[in-house]
Amino acid sequence: MTQQNAAFEEQFGGIPAVWLRFNQFEAAVIPSVGANLVAFRNAEKGFRYLREPNQDQMDEFMAAPAVYGIPILSPPNRYEDGRFPWNGKVYQLPVNEPATGNHLHGFLHDAEWKVEGYGSDQLESYVLLSQDVKEGHTFHQYLPFTFTVTLRYSLSSQGLQQQLIVRNNGKEYMPNLFAFHTAIAVPFAPDSQASDYTAKITIGQRRELNERSLPTGQFQPLTPEEEQLKKDGVSPFFAAMDNHYTAEPQNGRNYMELTDHRTGDKLVYDVGTSYKHWMIWNNNMGGEFFCPEPQMNLVNAPNVEGIPAEEIGLIGLEPGELFEQTSRLYPITSQK
Repeated sequence: MTQQNAAFEEQFGGIPAVWLRFNQFEAAVIPSVGANLVAFRNAEKGFRYLREPNQDQMDEFMAAPAVYGIPILSPPNRYEDGRFPWNGKVYQLPVNEPATGNHLHGFLHDAEWKVEGYGSDQLESYVLLSQDVKEGHTFHQYLPFTFTVTLRYSLSSQGLQQQLIVRNNGKEYMPNLFAFHTAIAVPFAPDSQASDYTAKITIGQRRELNERSLPTGQFQPLTPEEEQLKKDGVSPFFAAMDNHYTAEPQNGRNYMELTDHRTGDKLVYDVGTSYKHWMIWNNNMGGEFFCPEPQMNLVNAPNVEGIPAEEIGLIGLEPGELFEQTSRLYPITSQK
C-alpha cells in the first residue's frame, strides 16, 4: 500500500479484500463476508477507528462477522418466533437465536457480495458492491421479494462515506428495513485508554425490552448517564448496554461523536435521518469496542400493532422505487 490515492485488491487477514487509500486515510472491505468494511484508519496517526479482526481473530470474524467493522443487517435485529407479517401475508424466518426464540439479523451480513468496480482519482477512492436478491437467494427463500442493494464506500478529504441504495425490482410492495451493526474501537488512538473516551449519541427515548429482547411498547426513563449520553457525552462503558432508543436528531443531524480527551481528537458517525432508531451495545462493558447501531425500524416492527408504520420505521418500496441514504465517518482533528 504505497500509493497515495488508490483502490486495489489485496488480502486482509488472508481473505481477498478491496483496499482504499486517500491522503492519510485507508479502508478495507471484504466482499465475500457481507461487504463488511472491516477497517477505517488514519495511517499517519496510527488511528484505527473500527474494531478490526487481527490475524488471530479471522476464524472468529468468519463465524461472527456482525461484531467487527460495519456489517449490514436486513431485516435487522429480532423478530418474535421468526414471524414477519407484511402486506397481508405472514412469512416465517428461521429461529436462529435459541436463547430468545427469535430470528436475528437477517441474511446479508454474511453473504457474498459482487464487486461492481473500484477506482481512484484526485477527489476520492471508491468501491461499489452489490447484492442481487432474487429466486435462489437465501433472503428470497424466506422473504420472496426481488431487489438490488448497492453499497458504495469512498474515501476523500472528508473521511469515509457510505451510500446505501435499494431498488425494488419486483412486482410487489417490499419491506425496506436496514441497519448497520457498526463496531467502533475504544480507544482508537494507540496510546490512549478506554477511560480517556466519552461518547455522545442523538438518542431520544429508551424503549422497554422484555426477557426476549423485544419491545413491550413502553418507554423507560433515561438514567442520568443516558441523559449525559445525549447531551455532553459519557463513557460508552458506563453500564452494560444492549438498549433500544428512538433517534432524536440535534441541529438537523443524527450522529454519534466519540472524543479522545487525551489527544483532543474526535470521531463523528453521522448516519442520516432515515435511521429512526439506535441500538447501543457495548458487549457487557467488555472494553475495546462498542456498537452504536443506526437502525431504520423498531425491533420486531412487523409484529407491533397500534403505532403508525412511519413512526416505527416499518417502511417499504413500491415496484421500481429506490431508497437512498448516505452516512459518513469522519474525524475532527485536535487543535491541541
